[in-house]
Amino acid sequence: MAWFTEAAKDFRGMSINVASESLTTHEYESTQLTKAFYDITGIHVTHDLIQEGDVIEKLQTQMQTGENVYDAYVNDSDLVGTHARYGHVVPLSDFMAGEGAAVTSPTLDLDDFIGISFTTGPDGKIYQLPDQQFANLYWFRYDWFTTPTIQAQFESLYGYPLGVPINWSAYEDIAEFFSVHVKEIDGERVYGHMDYGKKDPSLGWRFTDAWLSMAGAGDAGIPNGLPVDEWGIRVEDCRPVGSSVSRGGATNGPAAVYALSKYIDWLKRFAPPEAGGMTFSESGPVPAQGHIAQQIFWYTTFTADMIQPGLAVVNEDGTPKWRMAPSPHGPYWSEGMKLGYQDTGSWTLFKSTPLERRKAAWLYAQFVTAKTVSLKKTVVGLTPIRKSDLDAQAMTDLAPKLGGLVEFYRSPARTRWTPTGTNVPDYPKLAQLWWANVANAVSGEVTPQVAMDTLAAQQDRIMGRLERHGILGECGPALNEPRDAQYWLDQPGAPKPKLADEKPQGETVPYDELIKVWQAG
Repeated sequence: MAWFTEAAKDFRGMSINVASESLTTHEYESTQLTKAFYDITGIHVTHDLIQEGDVIEKLQTQMQTGENVYDAYVNDSDLVGTHARYGHVVPLSDFMAGEGAAVTSPTLDLDDFIGISFTTGPDGKIYQLPDQQFANLYWFRYDWFTTPTIQAQFESLYGYPLGVPINWSAYEDIAEFFSVHVKEIDGERVYGHMDYGKKDPSLGWRFTDAWLSMAGAGDAGIPNGLPVDEWGIRVEDCRPVGSSVSRGGATNGPAAVYALSKYIDWLKRFAPPEAGGMTFSESGPVPAQGHIAQQIFWYTTFTADMIQPGLAVVNEDGTPKWRMAPSPHGPYWSEGMKLGYQDTGSWTLFKSTPLERRKAAWLYAQFVTAKTVSLKKTVVGLTPIRKSDLDAQAMTDLAPKLGGLVEFYRSPARTRWTPTGTNVPDYPKLAQLWWANVANAVSGEVTPQVAMDTLAAQQDRIMGRLERHGILGECGPALNEPRDAQYWLDQPGAPKPKLADEKPQGETVPYDELIKVWQAG
């Protein structure tokens, strides 16, 4: 802390403004850490908490106008491909070695950040500093899955043991089992699946947050598939060349259409009837009410809300009746591919911010992620960013109440959960295309194939526009000419041809065995 006091001496009395979305972690920063930072540095920080969409809007305003709206932002690393191409964001690698060297902490320890690869651009430079992160995992009622009568009933019906599903076939079988065959537990109607389907921007996250990769639509490669990523966008030498199958992409390929079809099928057949009319935020609290058996698409940011005393899903001793586990994968998935999404909110500095204000904001960003601060912040917000925090005794002590969160983050499995990668050249422009197309398929207005065809064509149209404007530099889009789709389907990797059998035998693993594998890793 003495280093921060000394490094901030030229900035004492300054007031800066930063923004992030409204998460528990950021509330702790805004209400507690700003005060501590002021006491140590004399720099007053107004840390605004706004909705995620508003963060993006303010970012875009600052990019388009050059006006200094905020001195720093915590925004998702999903925008790393945007930031690396547009040139509005300061590459932190350059800043730490140049103008910001004197205000860069000698104990920052970038190698300790578990998400630093997510914030690295195609040029190898670090563009953002991780502040909080959470994965999108599989959630299930451990108490039900280990009840002998329920286990016996499942195995008699499906011919294999009830457990954590390894593939989507098993997930579907378990969803059907609880919704159709079990129906009631302790006199209450239960469901084998939970999701949401209202026509709303949050329906876009449901898909851009790696749903296609879970089905297996992209290519192998961590953190993101290469040459085809989890959005179905193909890159060649860092240039996006298309998302339609006719251009070598996979956004409208068989695996993507399968992913959308399964989402709709499960929502309509196995989720509570009201789920189809819910948004992300409305559906989030439902599993805690106690009548959902499993959820394939569950963010670990809900952990704190799921362990409150008195909930139907919490035991009297405070331990959860539920657990989290790796997400199952679809039939197009293969080893070496990412398996799900991880949100990584990261500090981002703009060139349009005056240098002295940028330096002061960089000090704050380092303070709220410093080793002396981040462990307590992790305990409060449950959004770990440092390996040293994960290895701490405090996390070992917390583990029994967190339903597998600590075990997951300590395991090698966590590297398969990654944010949107650098293949996406303009996240704000492309991300907004997804929800309307998905909604049209959910409503039955169009087929899943037509919905994905339309989405792929729209993405290509925007990338073509970006190519014509020529503003994204040497890694900007350079679309392939369309050719017969079969040419691309015959090539190795993505886009992948349609499988003759999209529902192979279901596979499960006992949760307790899975945990032993994680711990051994």
